[in-house]
Amino acid sequence: MSSHRDQALRLRARSVIPSGMYGHLSTRYLPDDFPQYFDRAQGAYLWDVDGRPYLDFMCAFGPNLLGYAHESVDAAYIHQLKSGDTMTGPSQRMIEFAEGLVELVTHADWAMFCKNGSDATTMAVMTARAHTGCSKIIRAQGAYHGSAPWCTPQALGTTAGERGDQVTCTYNDVESLERAVAVAGQQLAAILATPLKHDVLVDQEPPNPDYARRARELCDQTGALLVVDEVRAGLRLARDSSWAKLDVAPDLSCWGKAIANGHPISALLGNDKAREAAASIYVTGSYWYSAAPMAAGVETLRIVRTSDYLERLDRLGQRLRRGLDAAATSHGFHLRQTGPVQMPLFLFDNDPDLRQGFFWASQMLQRGVYVHPWHNMFLCAAMTEADIDMTIAAAGEACAALRAHVHTLTPIEKLKPLLGRTQHD
Repeated sequence: MSSHRDQALRLRARSVIPSGMYGHLSTRYLPDDFPQYFDRAQGAYLWDVDGRPYLDFMCAFGPNLLGYAHESVDAAYIHQLKSGDTMTGPSQRMIEFAEGLVELVTHADWAMFCKNGSDATTMAVMTARAHTGCSKIIRAQGAYHGSAPWCTPQALGTTAGERGDQVTCTYNDVESLERAVAVAGQQLAAILATPLKHDVLVDQEPPNPDYARRARELCDQTGALLVVDEVRAGLRLARDSSWAKLDVAPDLSCWGKAIANGHPISALLGNDKAREAAASIYVTGSYWYSAAPMAAGVETLRIVRTSDYLERLDRLGQRLRRGLDAAATSHGFHLRQTGPVQMPLFLFDNDPDLRQGFFWASQMLQRGVYVHPWHNMFLCAAMTEADIDMTIAAAGEACAALRAHVHTLTPIEKLKPLLGRTQHD
């Protein structure tokens, strides 16, 4: 179980917060010893409320790109905060941040800012519908695009109308995509895609170039807009849109999480084709124009342009992948490591109900490494080779413990609701 202090905080929370915790940061579907509350974070590490440190492979579910409490990013944030943050109008940091994103992302001619990934994907759908005058959007079955009523993975509390006008296809299946376009017919407004298949509980898949290119062709043929949801992967896979390496340029792309190294801001980027439609929709928020996160974003983009952070993530990720493979194999397990090395997902073979993954993740936590048993993880540029080597050593010990207990493990009751439904639909 988690610490006495963590349990006491959970008890306090339940009296003033529904269920004590909600959303993707809840530990409801994690091993019992995973802490819910943390005191601080620095670089690649975070400390729970009892002061125990963990090398954090969740990176706050993605926002930590360069390191927690990054000195120059936070200095830019604090400097702007002292001058003005949430004001009656934006500061010039808004223009600077937009200029930086347009310079970095080749398909982008403009930027609009908001706070969460859900805001950005919702703005993209609205822009596409305004541009085309059509209602239907196509997305891949199982893909996550946020928690707004139209896309939340759990439909409770939403209406059929809010979740309507959507046609699903199978990611990377060209024929399935073509069938979805036929079903949408003349009402197709947008094809919405993630940069790779990064659904939970199943192996990740890189984008099939034929699938990505066909999505572009179908949008060109129908007049629909192609939207790539970069919220999770943006700036971790490329200094550009993730599909730029496939020579596929979206009309709109959605960004968040890492673009200001964890400071709260997200963005919708678009090309000139979609500019008039983006200007015509009404979207806003009391804190969308806050200047301090934009200053942090300007500094983050400077580091993205001028440092080798991306190459570093790749080197560290390759080292981790090789080491974990050897550690698992040496104890008779096959640990499937899928997705880009910067965003790995770990699942064990012959573990359909994740009992092995749960045990292993708990063992890793006990050795000071925070990994997730069924969600993709993230590397940050503050990690070192020593951190990776420590992780590999911990993985070997965790695999040895798993081998000793593998025949006594029982199904994880708390996971049955999660495993028993289709994810994110």
